[in-house]
Amino acid sequence: MLDLTQTFSTRSGKTHRRSVLKAGFLGLGGMTLPGLLRMQAQAADSSEYRTAPTRKSVILLWQQGGASHHETYDMKPDAVRDIRGPFSPIKTNVDGMEVCELLPMHAAIADRFTLIRSCSHNWSGHNDGIPMMVSGYPGWDEARHESTNPELGAVISRVFGQVNDGMPVAVGMGARHYSYVPTTATGYWSDAFRPPTVDNGLNTGVAIDGGRLGNRKQLLANIDQFRRQVDSGSLEAADSFQQQAFEIIGGTKSRDAFDVSLEDEKTIARYGDGWGKQALQARRLVEAGVNFVTVGIPGDSEIYNWDDHAVNGDLPTAMRQRLPRFDRVVTALIEDVYQRGLDEDVMVIVTGEFGRTPKGNYQKGNSNGKLNWGRDHWANAMSILISGGGKPMGQVVGATNSKGEHPIHRELSPQDIHATIYHHLGIDYKRTYNDPAGRPIHLCYGDHIVDWS
Repeated sequence: MLDLTQTFSTRSGKTHRRSVLKAGFLGLGGMTLPGLLRMQAQAADSSEYRTAPTRKSVILLWQQGGASHHETYDMKPDAVRDIRGPFSPIKTNVDGMEVCELLPMHAAIADRFTLIRSCSHNWSGHNDGIPMMVSGYPGWDEARHESTNPELGAVISRVFGQVNDGMPVAVGMGARHYSYVPTTATGYWSDAFRPPTVDNGLNTGVAIDGGRLGNRKQLLANIDQFRRQVDSGSLEAADSFQQQAFEIIGGTKSRDAFDVSLEDEKTIARYGDGWGKQALQARRLVEAGVNFVTVGIPGDSEIYNWDDHAVNGDLPTAMRQRLPRFDRVVTALIEDVYQRGLDEDVMVIVTGEFGRTPKGNYQKGNSNGKLNWGRDHWANAMSILISGGGKPMGQVVGATNSKGEHPIHRELSPQDIHATIYHHLGIDYKRTYNDPAGRPIHLCYGDHIVDWS
């Protein structure tokens, strides 16, 4: 692992080629970053589908655990109590669109996002629902605790090439399922196409041990020192893969992209602490050229993610804890994207692996011992927020029945969401790659959303 608290110098005060290689060390079986870049190039068949990255990008805010559509974007106020839940809807600035009363900031900018209320699939476990939503297929590898199929970030890394102009094309950060950020698994592909993940610094794809650095300022100071000590002859002697590796870790572009402190104080305050800083970092990354960033949204002290079973905790309590921050960060990102004129190029998506059951239930909590009210897994209906990407906003796409059980209008699948993402990024989602048996598999079997009304 790269330890930037070290001094990469020799007696002459210069840093030589061997140290540059150390700077590319990865947390993948001792592989170096230059080695991974070479491996990716070698793994790519010259005849396979590749295309150059575009200026378009996607920020996916991932609600790990599966958020309840009844308590967020598809409320049923006329249903009985155990279906409608404890909260009331409020009007937004878009006629006919309502959201949960705990989302007043959403209500104020509803003309800048569209709600999809009719996404549906058949996989109601985390270990098949997550792969379905981020790879398009439900397979799960119990040994690796990841999808058996390549996920969105891995596909984008393979199609675009993992590095472009000193930046990775895809990045994952934040909350995890087991040890990985959903969208980053490579499935039956080589790990050469795995996007890097981020904690305090670039991690597991380009490993920087943030815990040993103390703070971000120390990280940046050590990167600057490292850059000054590298003699130009060393970089000239390094091959292109080594130069790419160095630019990701020590390049000015990547350094600045990860440095949230460069933002205006008001902007930093608007996003707030916690995962809000990661959302701000995601916006900085896409501005710097990253095409796909996943930010995992954690839960709260009541329930650590969005898996709101009554045995895990009390759903009403959890929503009161988490939704104010969720409201703040999501709207901060959307407003930031629009105010910076990025809304044509940047698409923001908020989703998890599925929705929650129409009817809630009471159970004794495993941790608090209290009688809690919650909802279980429900894949037949879920809500997704989409903003920007040059799409029509202030819309509601599709509808569920009076209980929120299943779509009754404009049913969409995860594959349709994938197709919309790929189409926005400039990727031909009908292209194929071979699976281990040599069978051609389409990147996506869905169709991108054309009619947003």
